[in-house]
Amino acid sequence: MSENKKTLIILPTYNEQENLEKAIAAIFVVVPGANILVVDDNSPDGTGAIADRVAAEDQRVFALHRAGKSGLGKAYLDGFRYALEKGYDYIFEMDADLSHDPRYLPDFFSAVETSDLVIGSRYIKGVNVINWPMARLLLSFAGNMYARFVTGMNVTDLTGGFKCFRREALAALDFSKISSSGYSFQIEVSYILWKKGFRIREIPIIFVDRQFGETKMSTGIIREALFLIWKLRFRNIHR
Repeated sequence: MSENKKTLIILPTYNEQENLEKAIAAIFVVVPGANILVVDDNSPDGTGAIADRVAAEDQRVFALHRAGKSGLGKAYLDGFRYALEKGYDYIFEMDADLSHDPRYLPDFFSAVETSDLVIGSRYIKGVNVINWPMARLLLSFAGNMYARFVTGMNVTDLTGGFKCFRREALAALDFSKISSSGYSFQIEVSYILWKKGFRIREIPIIFVDRQFGETKMSTGIIREALFLIWKLRFRNIHR
């Protein structure tokens, strides 16, 4: 972990009671000096209560409760606001289901020294996804190729959710103008920063699908992403 850099790892949760404590413990093995913010969308399985208990026991952990499930992107935006208000230098996005392995965190810290946004990529060195059904893997890989073609960004994994931002990059975003709420949020934020001239870098990761709980992927999320790509492209053309 970079010296003298306040780091916050944001974990959005919805029904992650089987994973949350394991994820927090695994993160602190690698980066004991970081802070973790759990952003829970009023999980009916009691994940929010687990977050409160862990936060009460460990001063490095904080819990933010939202009224209900309103999308991954909205949860991250609330986490970003918290990070900026509290003065963090490096802000991570990370899944709470252990599909994002904390062992890659040192690689992010090294890369962000010379970048503004670091993306953990499943596709920069072949296809590095474990335990996904073939149909979902093909959809993700093809969707990223499609997004890369339409937006013009030289990024192989635009939908990836394992990221590290420098504070300056997040501070440049107008959160009120970020419209997406599902996984297309990842594309939108990266695209805006790219258009603003911030430095984006990918590092290779291996993504292992969750062992416990259910995926949040849906056809509605996919439709949102397909629509958003063209919306971003035309927004830029008409400026």
